[in-house]
Amino acid sequence: MSYQELAIHTYTTKPWSITECIENYAKKGVGGISIWRETVAGHDLSQVSQHLKDAGVKPVAHVRGGFFTGLTQADRDLAHQKNLETIKEAEALGCPQIVLVCGATVGQTPQTNFEQIVEGLAKMADVAKEAGILLSVEPLHPMYAGDRSAICNMKTANDLCERVARPNVGVALDVFHVWWDVDLEAETRRCAENGWLIGYHICDFKPEMDHLLLDRGLMGEGCIPLKEIDNLMTDVGFKGHKEVEVFSRKWWSENQHDYLNTILETYDRIYRS
Repeated sequence: MSYQELAIHTYTTKPWSITECIENYAKKGVGGISIWRETVAGHDLSQVSQHLKDAGVKPVAHVRGGFFTGLTQADRDLAHQKNLETIKEAEALGCPQIVLVCGATVGQTPQTNFEQIVEGLAKMADVAKEAGILLSVEPLHPMYAGDRSAICNMKTANDLCERVARPNVGVALDVFHVWWDVDLEAETRRCAENGWLIGYHICDFKPEMDHLLLDRGLMGEGCIPLKEIDNLMTDVGFKGHKEVEVFSRKWWSENQHDYLNTILETYDRIYRS
């Protein structure tokens, strides 16, 4: 069976190397891959790019950049240098977009964090534009607002895109982070109407998770109205890949071939039924 509309983040199958990810996704007919920086650290990126082409797996996104905030200008300058490296990596891999976790610094107000994100994102966008790369801001669930991201819902992400006003800046909607928002439909429509809707990540939210970062659910394990959100994404005209992004110590401990089969079975049940 073909899954050309599906992409899998390499961190979803974290125990696998980049070579194993490419080969095993391709064998199952998965059309896309989102490549985490950690997965390709130390690799010859030109060789990885060639492997992707040979396997027929499309690079969807490079993950991740951002983390624009900092107590000092030196901290923020260091973040910018790291983001420049991420742009070069994405270009070498042939990834058309970089997913951004925008950052939040303990000791700063949400507004200060937001203003620093505006400044840092604008600088990064100008460089990324020269490389032909899109930047997708991923709003994170509010439980991460303290030290990971001051961008916690679609409205704030949309407001950020409006402020930065760069043609290569948009939003990656991850259902784990935004499903709870009563304004999700309105803000998703606003995002799409302005041409900002770049990415779409799927997984599930387990109300009784045992770790706030590493117990994310596979689709169907939690409480997200996945089909309803997918219908919304279709209705607003989203044409990109559905990207499976799951951080799970539970699933990482399983045989990854069996896990990949489970991902596809779950995908069929929810999105193709």
